[in-house]
Amino acid sequence: FYASRLAALTPGFSGADIANVCNEAALIAARDERNAVDSPEFEKAVDRVIGGLERKSKVMSPREKRTVAYHEAGHAIAGWFLEHADPVLKVTIVPRGSAALGYAQYLPQEIQLYTEHQIFDKICMALGGRAAESVKFGRITTGAADDLNKVTQMAYSQVTLYGMNTQVGPLSYDVSGWTKPYSDETAEIIDVEVRKIINSAYERTLTLLQEKLDKLEELAQLLLKKEVIDHDDVQSVLGPRPWSIPEHKQYLERRNRDEPLTKDEAITKDEATTKSVEQS
Repeated sequence: FYASRLAALTPGFSGADIANVCNEAALIAARDERNAVDSPEFEKAVDRVIGGLERKSKVMSPREKRTVAYHEAGHAIAGWFLEHADPVLKVTIVPRGSAALGYAQYLPQEIQLYTEHQIFDKICMALGGRAAESVKFGRITTGAADDLNKVTQMAYSQVTLYGMNTQVGPLSYDVSGWTKPYSDETAEIIDVEVRKIINSAYERTLTLLQEKLDKLEELAQLLLKKEVIDHDDVQSVLGPRPWSIPEHKQYLERRNRDEPLTKDEAITKDEATTKSVEQS
């Protein structure tokens, strides 16, 4: 049971990451004066490794907490309904780490080569939080700063590194140094094309969240009530994910594999074992 459960909790983790989770789970069990490490300790350890230390001293105002809930719900909905985005596994609005007021854990896809459509869906998912704030409140906050940084990097890489833009052409520029290996005219074209990609993705995400406004409301309210929601909570609100990916199917199989027996099942199994022994 524990092997399958831990595998389901740690998709995309390296061996070192899993070792950190096990060590952290043992520390949590020791702090709570437990005799053994169980599932709750592993789940807390995964949160600790991914999101950082829980900041119980960080108190958000009700308005900020509501904003964060809708922001994270926007990410979750975009990841759930976009074909090439990563489905969400867990969402929390508990402050963790040095800056995060909430975070979501996604199921990463094992992809080495990305198409334009796959990159575009990932940009849309990253913009889901900012779009949700706009749709719900008609205002935006600084909470999307990290998302915007990732979006900008993805869009510039698509245009300047991967040669996925018709205006710039099949060229790859190394912009890691102090000087740009292209003219000012080309730089202007690149900026225009990057803005087109990001603006188009933002409009698409806005449209999706407007269409799923009732789901956005329900998911955000559930998040405000529970503060931490998992894959089953998300699926209960949004329904089965319309797009199937091998990693998601494998996750569901691992999660449902070797489920612990209920009390009645355990008694029945013990009785059957005793009867078999007596007959032999």
